[in-house]
Amino acid sequence: MKHLLTKSLMAVVITAVTLGTGLSGVLIAPSAQAQETKASDKPTRRVPTLRSKVYEQLARAQAAADENNLSEAIAILKEVEDKSSSMNSYEKAMMYNFYGFIYYNDEQYDQALNAFEQVVEQQPIPENFEMTTLFSLAQLHLMQGNYDKSVRFLERWESLNDGPVPPKNLILKAQAYYQNKLYQEAAGFITKAIEDHEAEGMIPDENWLVLQRAIFYELKQPEKVKDVLIKMVKLFNEPKYWIQLAGMYGELGEERKQLAIMESAYQQGYVESAADIFNLAQLYYYHRAPYKGAKLMEQALEEGVLERNLRNLKFLGQSWSLAKEQDKAIPAMMAASELSDDGELDAQLAQILLNAERWDDAISSADRALEKGELRNPGLVYLVKGMALYNKKQYALALNQLAEAEKHQSSRGMAQQWKQFVESEKTAQERLDAELSS
Repeated sequence: MKHLLTKSLMAVVITAVTLGTGLSGVLIAPSAQAQETKASDKPTRRVPTLRSKVYEQLARAQAAADENNLSEAIAILKEVEDKSSSMNSYEKAMMYNFYGFIYYNDEQYDQALNAFEQVVEQQPIPENFEMTTLFSLAQLHLMQGNYDKSVRFLERWESLNDGPVPPKNLILKAQAYYQNKLYQEAAGFITKAIEDHEAEGMIPDENWLVLQRAIFYELKQPEKVKDVLIKMVKLFNEPKYWIQLAGMYGELGEERKQLAIMESAYQQGYVESAADIFNLAQLYYYHRAPYKGAKLMEQALEEGVLERNLRNLKFLGQSWSLAKEQDKAIPAMMAASELSDDGELDAQLAQILLNAERWDDAISSADRALEKGELRNPGLVYLVKGMALYNKKQYALALNQLAEAEKHQSSRGMAQQWKQFVESEKTAQERLDAELSS
């Protein structure tokens, strides 16, 4: 912002130098006037000439300022100001302009604003000088958080403008309305600025689209946010825009497109952060591609991008389990269960171990689950333990665990079925043992 404003102010100084040296007008007497001609039907504005003796004093102040001698520059301007009663409107305006320029570069923004506002109060002055200063005032007020004033000076600029309002003015207005939380008004100006710019065959500035996206987001218009992000991805191909676009598809409930965008981003090397990697792994999981998600997470864990914490290890184990890779799921779930304070993961692990026919490990995991407690379905843990004991042919112990499972509503039906089965197996085994011993 400072660079742009400085350029604007320097343009005004150059204008003053040109007129002061007589290159664009005749400098013959205090009453001489410079004319501005315009192609419109507006009356010609007749402007007094900047006399050389005034310009020389202003140039001295500028030279002192260029040497960073601000106190001397201000002192010279004060000498000029003491004679302001004999100065015409253009000369006073140029004096205030130099004040503003010096204060601005010294980061005394309030004083700079006061000086520049004095510039446009002097009338008549050259119209291009007035318009340049009005635009600079709009910029400065925006910087200082004076959003209403910024808009007011832009509208004053527009009242002097003959042609269409250029995009840069519309953008500044959109910024002011956005900062003032007037998002609907901001949306109209930013959209027109971008459309006008594109109509001329130009690519909109990246920051314009960032602002437009932010405005639509505040207006809770996710479809429009998505459309802006699509454009940003095409124009700038920045990793953050790919990730944001995927997020917007998710917000819109278009999960398949969300996965497609995230996968494209990953293939381009744009999915690098722990949060983005975990998000992609979740998308794989919910779209029935758990193997891809598990491989992604495993690599990230090995490289240290993902921490070996409870959440990550648990989800890795769940992904391997859904992918029917139980040999890989078990160590991940074991590592996760060691970090867990409650017994839920141990309960899940007990079921996985039971399915893998690792009876002793299933029993140990079930015991840990019961010991830690805070289980959503403790009856299921007793059921798993009973089934593991049955497979070890420890029928009496198995029946004890199944009896515990029967006490819980959620596992009662299955526990009763297993009890009948185990009892019949126990009876058959006892009969066989009796026959063998006789």
